[in-house]
This record gives sequence, structure tokens and C-alpha cells, in this order.
Amino acid sequence: MSRFSSWALYRQLLEYVRTEWRSFALAVVGYAIYAASSTALAEMMKRLIDGIQEPDAAFRYFLPLFVIGMFAARGVGTFLGTYFMSNVARNVVHRLRCNVFNHMLHLPGRFFDMHSSGHLISRVTYHVEQVTGAATSAITVILREGLFVIGLIGYLLWTNWVLTLIFLAVTPLIGLVVRYTSKRFRKISHRIQNSMGEVTHVASEALSGYRVVRTHGAEEYEKRRFEAASNYNREQSIKIAMTKATSTPVIQLLVALALAGLVWLAMAPELMNTMTPGEFVAFITAASLLAKPIRSLTDVNSIVQKGLSASQELFGLLDQPKEVDEGERNPDRLIGNVRFEGVDFAYAEDQPAAVKQINLEVPAGEMVAIVGRSGSGKSTLMGLLPRFYRPTEGRILIDDVDIQEYQLSPLRQQIALVSQQVTLFNTSIADNIAYGAPESSRESVVEAAKAAYAHEFIDRLPQGYDTLVGDNGVMLSGGQRQRLAIARAIFKDAPILILDEATSALDTESERYIQRALEVVCRDRTTFVIAHRLSTIERADRIVVMEQGELIEMGSHAELLEKGGAYASLHQLQFQEKA
Repeated sequence: MSRFSSWALYRQLLEYVRTEWRSFALAVVGYAIYAASSTALAEMMKRLIDGIQEPDAAFRYFLPLFVIGMFAARGVGTFLGTYFMSNVARNVVHRLRCNVFNHMLHLPGRFFDMHSSGHLISRVTYHVEQVTGAATSAITVILREGLFVIGLIGYLLWTNWVLTLIFLAVTPLIGLVVRYTSKRFRKISHRIQNSMGEVTHVASEALSGYRVVRTHGAEEYEKRRFEAASNYNREQSIKIAMTKATSTPVIQLLVALALAGLVWLAMAPELMNTMTPGEFVAFITAASLLAKPIRSLTDVNSIVQKGLSASQELFGLLDQPKEVDEGERNPDRLIGNVRFEGVDFAYAEDQPAAVKQINLEVPAGEMVAIVGRSGSGKSTLMGLLPRFYRPTEGRILIDDVDIQEYQLSPLRQQIALVSQQVTLFNTSIADNIAYGAPESSRESVVEAAKAAYAHEFIDRLPQGYDTLVGDNGVMLSGGQRQRLAIARAIFKDAPILILDEATSALDTESERYIQRALEVVCRDRTTFVIAHRLSTIERADRIVVMEQGELIEMGSHAELLEKGGAYASLHQLQFQEKA
């Protein structure tokens, strides 16, 4: 892929550097001073040798001052280069990390369906750190040692251009070695980054689901799974170490051969006659000094290739299209009339439709229950309303306006969602209830908690509303987490409410509390209830029955029982199970 060539990736990284151009310029100035003062060492050797042969009083004072000035300039250059390049690099990494995270938050639902959270977290952490390596230590070495090499070659050409050109004849061979190792580094680095994603994925799954792991006695299985993922990462890292360990000595040997040939040629009588002893020593010194920066530049190649491989992944992620948001209408406060017109939806082109030809009209303030067997398309249909997915055919209207015409974020502000899998954040109870509105007053939070029948248990907690809930609310019971989710929905005060299996996993007492809370939250709102327990939806204004993605029955509880169809069969089945 040409767009993922090294130069294309460098260009995209340089776009991030552009805003830091002042610090970058100071770093370049610093490294230029470092290179010039380091190159001056060869000139010092020349003046020392020539001065010893023809000493005078001025030379005695000049040489010590020259040494002091050279090392002082080198120190200043090192400080400017190191500090300002680190400043550039950390700012670039910070912006890149924030851009990647921010972009992820706006990617469509299908993207998250296709990628595990472990791999995505790895991109924000490990991948960005690889770019950090390329943007800090690598660029520091490239600038510092690169300018030093340029300075030394310039000095060599000035001293004796014929010998210098002979010395540089080895450059193409070094270039071939670097080119081969670069390709290998990039290829293996890509595998390492993928394997780090797998390590993160396996670890996060096993640790977050530790109760399931323990109750199933699957500790040994998870250990083997993690060991396999980690071992693959180890194998690839060893391959990179082998490539680096081989390429560096080869390049050093090529430089040493060129240097040996140079010394042999420089000592030829016809050349010795044209150079003073000082010039000869200075030339050999400068040529010898080239070995260290060339070694540093070849060593840094692996870090650069890791960074470029990580950049390829990150820029590929940033190229992923965001959720489609072409709407221009800003819904101030929706009334809540919802209409589905011939809605079809499939998760992918090669998959069967999960929802087929749904036609349904729900007036504002009505409670509609959606029932059906598992996999009948209930949750999928409700996922289309907040535009987590886009219908493949048909359209959904709210207040007689196609939802695609509404701006995405303001539309979602009008919809509250309470699901069986409650998501709580590891902050205080008050922050969880007022999620997305941290500036809200404590009174409004307490009011929402009281309406959700949550105030009583919150008040008994040691820190009350300031109690931390733990990772995803682990410190609370299932019923308490569910009541917090309902309090969050009440606090949001949205005109449309979706309850997705909100009471299916609760005990009878918790369910009773939550039924009372739901009566409060559903009042004067258009409510869609996806229910497993049919006893919880008998008071719904209408019940819709779905099967294999299609709407097959609709009516009140009594009407559907009297009809004796699919709903009556489901109801009878549950009644028999309870009996």
C-alpha cells in the first residue's frame, strides 16, 4: 500500500509536529551546535599537532580556551536538543493519543462489534508508546547523530575530498543492509503489536470475568491461553533482537573496513606529501569519529520501524469513517411520536436480516412492550432508534421527522436507555446518576434517586452519594445497580425511554422496587419495554410480538391472550414454568 509507505507515515507524523515548530526548531539548533562542537574535535587535533611542531605563546592560550569553548557549546547544544525534542515528542504523543481515543468514541457500532476491547485499548496504550519511541529517542538520535555525521563528512571533504569519496564508497552497502533490516523490523513489529492486543484482550477478559473463571475451575485454561499469547509476543520480540544483533555488527564491520582502507591510502607517500601531520591526524580522527554515530543511527532503525508500524495502525484507525451524522435539525424537546416505516436491518451484507419490514406507530406517552423468543430482533430494533445502527431499508420517524435529519448528539439526549447489563463508572454514586452533567446540583441528583427508590440504600452507605461504586458497580447488588441506572434515566428526563430487559435478572423484592421506579420514570414518556418476564408488561398500552425479525402480533395483554396466538403460547409457557 503506497499510502502506508515510510514517507507517507512520516508526513502524517510531521503534521502533528507542525504545531510544535518553535520547540522543534530550537531542538534542531541545539543538535546543530552539538554536531559543530563535536566535529571541532578533529580541528582541535589538527591545531594541536601543528602547534606542537611550531609552538608560540598565542597557541598556548588559544588551545585551552578552544577546548573549554568546544565542550561548553556541546553542553548547551545537548540541553537544547534533548529538552525541546522531548517537549515536542510528548506533546505529539499526547495529541495523537487523545485524537485516537476521541475518534474511537465516534466510530459506528459495527466497528466495536468487529474489534475486541483489549485490541482497542492496546492501540491507545502500547501502540502510542511505540510512536513515543519513534518520536523521542529515535528522532533525538537521528537529529543529533545525523547532524554529527553531516558535520564530519563536510569536514572530511574540506580536508581531503578525494580520500573522503573513497571512504564513502561503502555507503551503498550500508544502505542495502539498512533497507533489508527496515523491512524485517516493520513486518515483525506489526506482529508484535497485534500480539500485544491479544495479550491485553486475554488478560482483560480473564480478570474482569474472574468469578466465572473460578466457578468453572478454568484457571489452568486461562493460564495456558495467556501463556500462548505472551509466548507469541516473546518469539516475535526475539526475532527483532536477532535482526538488530546481526545488522549492527555487519554495518560496523563495513565501516571498519572502509576506515582501514582509508588509513592505508592516507599513508601513501604521494598523499602524505600533500598533507601536514596535523591535517593527517585530523582526517583520521574525523573518520574514526564517524563509527559511533553510524552505529547509533543503525541501532535506532528498529525503534523507528516499530514507531512506523504503530503509526500505520493508528492512522489506519483514524481513517475509519465516523458515525454518519448528516442531520441539521436540532431537536430542542421532542414530543415523542415514533413511527417505523418498512424498516429492515442486517449487521453485514453477507448476513441475513435481523429485522424485516417493521411497520409500527407509537403515539407520544404510550408504553409499548416488545416480546419474543431470544434472537427475535427485539434489542436490534431498539438499537436503531438512537442510531447505534442505520436501517438498511425503510426509515424511522420521531415527531414526523426522519431521525437521520436530526443532529446525532442532540437526538440521543432525547432518549434514555436502561438495560439489563448496567454500565456504572468507578466514580461516586452522585457522578453516576448525573453522568454527562457533572455541574448538576446535588438536590437534582437526590430527587432522581428518590424517584428511582434508590435514596434509601444510598443513604445507608458510609459516604452516601459520595461512595465509590467500584469497577462497574461491583460494590453494589444487582438490584441496587439497576435502580441507579433508572435514577440516571430519570435524571436525564428524556421524552423517549427504552427499557431493555431491565428486570430479568432480579429477585422478587428488587423487582418490586424497580417496578415502582419504572412507573415513575415511564409517566408522560414514550416507553419501549423489551421484557423477558411477561408479568412485568401486563400494564403496557400495547404489546408487540416479534419472531425471526418480523412483527407477527400486536394488541393489549387481554386481546392477545384471547387471540390464542404466539403471545398466548409464550404466556402459557411461562405460567407453567412458575407452576
